[in-house]
Amino acid sequence: FPFCRRLDIRYYSNIIHLHRLINYTMAASKASSSLSSKALVFMGLLALQFGIQPIVTKKYTSPEIIKSTVIFTQEIVKLLIAMIGITLNTSTKWKDITSGWSIQSWLRLALLPATIYLIQNLCSLLAYQNLDAITYNVLNQTKTLSAALCCFLLLGKRQSKLQIVALVILLVAALVMEGVLPLNLEYYVNYLSNAAATKTAEDSIDTTKFSISSRHVSHGVLPIMLASFLSGLAGAITQKSLQSGGGRNALMFTMELCVASILILLVSFATSEDGRKIQERGFFDQWTVLTLVPILTNSAGGILVGLVIKYAGTIRKGFALIFGILISGIVQSLIDENKSLSKEDISGGLLAALSLWMHASFPYVAMPKAKAKAD
Repeated sequence: FPFCRRLDIRYYSNIIHLHRLINYTMAASKASSSLSSKALVFMGLLALQFGIQPIVTKKYTSPEIIKSTVIFTQEIVKLLIAMIGITLNTSTKWKDITSGWSIQSWLRLALLPATIYLIQNLCSLLAYQNLDAITYNVLNQTKTLSAALCCFLLLGKRQSKLQIVALVILLVAALVMEGVLPLNLEYYVNYLSNAAATKTAEDSIDTTKFSISSRHVSHGVLPIMLASFLSGLAGAITQKSLQSGGGRNALMFTMELCVASILILLVSFATSEDGRKIQERGFFDQWTVLTLVPILTNSAGGILVGLVIKYAGTIRKGFALIFGILISGIVQSLIDENKSLSKEDISGGLLAALSLWMHASFPYVAMPKAKAKAD
């Protein structure tokens, strides 16, 4: 009968829709566990390295050292570590890793992000020289948001609504730990009262103030925003190289980046101020044996960055670096009796942990297509 036929069609249509919902739920569950134990280990090691790096650098590196010599040596050490890692790994063979390699692929996949990182560093330096510390730190912490945007533009990786909230929480956690957002109500009351007083006092703006404000934007705000975007862009390009298709070997990709960086530095030595200093003072001026300690840790960190991006993604790398700020505060409180772990460090760490849990547990999953209407 026609009535029974409509019931059968509606019944089977509901069954199909239920099957799609089950597949959607299973996909969401699978995506939420995408943060593997290997990814967590590499993220933890990167956070540890990032946390102790400022401490060992300040202790074992002279302020008068020629900084490009340190960077150049770091790239050499990183290259050697990557080569040793590939050689000692019994599950990989040089023949398999280098199959399909070409100069063209190296130029496209390694030289491009290396050049982007160089431009990013130059923009960051320019902004650092023209911004106060608070403004610089606030804008610099938008790198994770830039990484999410670039991953969407280049890789098509969407963020769920809760993941976007998690990234905002991560930004707040970083600002709290860096003292930009102190946990002190009196601070905000004083800030608002001072802002109101300043607004009433400034009825007119002369041309001198306008010119200073223009330089503040052109030489400070815009460069650090560009540096933040370039950081996300280079991270997305690296993630695409390491994860798309079969995925490039992370250590091999590290070697390619090192070679590109070394070539860029060699060219810069011929024209830069540091190149002139090397000719006058020598390459190892202000060096000691202990200078190798921060070089080794930073080189290890560079390799860990590649491994984290490959197994966790460039956005999750941002989480590891924020946890590194917490670890830095813990280590400083242990080695310096005059410093203790502040409530900002603890609160920021808890916020970062919450944001990581939210980002890993509530990924974006495409909803099943709407069921077709039965005729």
